[in-house]
Amino acid sequence: MLRLVQIKHPKRGRHVAIVNGKALLLVAEYQSVFELALAAIALKKTIQDLAEISNTTEEINYDLVYAGQSEWRLLPPFDHPHEPARCLVTGTGLTHQASAANRQAMHAKAEAELTDSMKMYRWGVEGGRPKMGTIGASPEWFYKGCGTILRAHNETLDVPNFSEDGGDEAEVAGAYLVDPNGIPRRVGFMIGNEFSDHVFETKNYLYLAHSKLRTCSIGPEIIVGGGLEGSQGTVKIERAGKAIWCQPFSTGESNMCHTVTNLEHHHFKYPTHRRAGDAHIHFLGADVFSFRDKIVLQDGDVMEVQLEGFGRALRNPVRIDKSKPEFIEVKPL
Repeated sequence: MLRLVQIKHPKRGRHVAIVNGKALLLVAEYQSVFELALAAIALKKTIQDLAEISNTTEEINYDLVYAGQSEWRLLPPFDHPHEPARCLVTGTGLTHQASAANRQAMHAKAEAELTDSMKMYRWGVEGGRPKMGTIGASPEWFYKGCGTILRAHNETLDVPNFSEDGGDEAEVAGAYLVDPNGIPRRVGFMIGNEFSDHVFETKNYLYLAHSKLRTCSIGPEIIVGGGLEGSQGTVKIERAGKAIWCQPFSTGESNMCHTVTNLEHHHFKYPTHRRAGDAHIHFLGADVFSFRDKIVLQDGDVMEVQLEGFGRALRNPVRIDKSKPEFIEVKPL
């Protein structure tokens, strides 16, 4: 496996770098992981091989960049570098038992009655792990936005003024691009904080689609050349520098009711998701939420997601817009 980051300098612009302990090794020629991946396809090489033969001897102090104390700053580790609108950000829920139980508790009408969410989770348990090359049960799917909603490590996740809540959703996200022949290619996996409005969703499950239209974060590193068998992590909420909530979580295929390939099939089966040159970020489902424990995030709180095998932790402060919502008027032509 290889761990990569995307960084930007005010004078030198964007660069890709290889994570090597406390150092970042700049990769020559390629200013984005997207371009590196396209070049690997054209040259019929792996991303890992091309990155390693293209790296320079120039090293950057990763500790300073990670802490925000360098002129270099971290970007999301994968994006569409030229057209953010051509990066589709989506996700799949109900892939972990905890998320299904949480959704059941949100929307249950009676103890003996299963919600649609729990039914869908059970369909995943029964048919989400088909034999290789065959099609399994269809999972839940949701849309979050285009690439403009992506945030990097240390950047704020926003609770807009029309929102009722902002909540952590610690999980793994897959990064993909569609090659010139319309074939989806998996670039790698990253830590993600999918972030959504659980209070609004609780009012009615039909508000789920609205609750997902929020900023989200990925990174700081993307893992290329590895799978997603199983991993243990921790999600934490800090307030004024002290942890007020912390929980372990498990993810990866050994902890999911769907295989990654089944989730990928059901995302890319739609022809509009196989448009050559597009980028995709797809969240693969959460296992634990602070909302479940009645934690209400406040302005300035910091969410931290750490996952073994995925490099450094992803940290993002919460910013709550407390201004009065304005009416958005559509002007006739």
